[in-house]
Amino acid sequence: MSDGTPALTIEGLAKTYDDGTVGLEGLDLEVPAGEFFGLLGPNGAGKTTLINSVCNLIRTSGGRISVFGFAHDSMDARRLVGVAEQDPNLDRFLTVRESLVYHGGYFGMSAATAADRADEMIDVFDLRAKAHVRTSKLSGGMKRRLLLARALLHEPRLVILDEPTAGVDIELRHDLWSYIRLLHRQGTTILLTTHYLEEAESLCEDIALIAGGRIVARDTPEGLKRRYDAATLEQVYLQTVSTSLPAVMAAEAEAP
Repeated sequence: MSDGTPALTIEGLAKTYDDGTVGLEGLDLEVPAGEFFGLLGPNGAGKTTLINSVCNLIRTSGGRISVFGFAHDSMDARRLVGVAEQDPNLDRFLTVRESLVYHGGYFGMSAATAADRADEMIDVFDLRAKAHVRTSKLSGGMKRRLLLARALLHEPRLVILDEPTAGVDIELRHDLWSYIRLLHRQGTTILLTTHYLEEAESLCEDIALIAGGRIVARDTPEGLKRRYDAATLEQVYLQTVSTSLPAVMAAEAEAP
């Protein structure tokens, strides 16, 4: 049961890259424990920079991040977070099962516990037939399954999913979301980024839209639609953060 501590607290987060590119600019965000939270925005808006910052994969330029009250760069915080990256970063020389077992060791699990948990995840994500296949031989869909299995192996309380269903077939998409919904019902906090806006609208309880390294709007899907007098989340997106909006408006103005 949650003690009221937010799953994620971000205060004044800033990141400027060496070439002068501003990735995040004074971003504030709080995600309550147990929430299914969506972070939406165009490419280059700051989503991946934010995720990499939370996971302590990049050095930030300023601000503070905590995960369930722990500083994000502490081991306590790292154990509480599981992330399924947008781009597969699997060791091509390891088998599916080895990838999972080694990941468990990284989080301090005993060899026996990691092996048992790996077998459990292999069955959950229907990877049994590929358990002893090297990851380099997997199809794109199988790699997506493995990324999610790896993210969940150490039973994190906050699961970050960065475009988890990009490029997968509709059957796999439904399978993945069935399991993610189950995790959420069990109390796991989910942070999702996706370009499938209908996916976010149906899954997320709370949505923030990000542009230029800042949060520009946040509410429930229904609240966002009411605020922007929109019938769908896609229309909200076009009004708030879409980089194609000027072109869309120009085309509509020229239409007879």
